[in-house]
Amino acid sequence: MTPKELLDTILGFLGFVVEIEESQNEAGNQVLQIYSEESRRLIGRDGETLEGIQFLLNRLLQAKDKDAPKVVVDCEMYRSMREDRIVQRVRGLAERVRATGRSLQLEPMNSYERRIVHNAFKDDPDIATWSPSDSARIKQITLLKRQPKKEEAHTETAQKE
Repeated sequence: MTPKELLDTILGFLGFVVEIEESQNEAGNQVLQIYSEESRRLIGRDGETLEGIQFLLNRLLQAKDKDAPKVVVDCEMYRSMREDRIVQRVRGLAERVRATGRSLQLEPMNSYERRIVHNAFKDDPDIATWSPSDSARIKQITLLKRQPKKEEAHTETAQKE
């Protein structure tokens, strides 16, 4: 049974009438996009139901094949719109860091959201992101103002003299 067929079966047993489209994301993972009249129920509060469905589908696929690739489950582009909202909100906060030079700690986020934020600033010349190790109890990201490279090089040569 393909991931699409398995997802359709699961949702059918739960009483949902859905249409599922298959595609691939930039990372090469299979994306199953769900379209339904009951999309709000499928997404749940803050995407929790959608996360649960994705988790269940991937666990079932990996139970059959330990090396099964991860499948992303989305509903009416909810994930991409949520990513855009997260990035827009954090970019606004980053402007405050840019203006004041003071670091700013964001609210706790799950690993998926933290990855979105880190990727949004990986090439930013002014803003760096930092989060504690995976063993930390609270998973927060701190936005920091990057130090200009010229100053770092100048400081190093001054220390050597």
